[in-house]
Amino acid sequence: MSARSKARKRALDILFQADVRGDDVAVILAAEAQRAVSEPARQASWLYARDIVDGVIDHRDEIDEQIVTHARDWKLERMPAVDRAVLRIGVWEALYNDEVPVAVAIDEAVELAKEFSTDEAGAFVHGVLARIARSG
Repeated sequence: MSARSKARKRALDILFQADVRGDDVAVILAAEAQRAVSEPARQASWLYARDIVDGVIDHRDEIDEQIVTHARDWKLERMPAVDRAVLRIGVWEALYNDEVPVAVAIDEAVELAKEFSTDEAGAFVHGVLARIARSG
């Protein structure tokens, strides 16, 4: 598994924890940063995970607006927390990270959804991200 794939999983964990616990993402991010210092083998994945989480924090309103606009009949608060986190990562990578091709951002988000959410989540995430990509 690539360092970026591992980073996406770490970012998903951070965003999911913050959402479910109602904690500030920055607090969880700081705790993960301290943990990363003691685990040098995970340094490469940590740096990109931090970029993802910082990007989602910086563009949260725009990202959520894109998700709500393209989720067709789904309110953000009604989505499973893991799906919200996966979509936020996918939207950030697709729209705000020029280093990741849009198709890769979508594929990676779909894989995260398949691994960590319901059987239907992969198709849902793909549909939302594909509509966002076509609109941009």
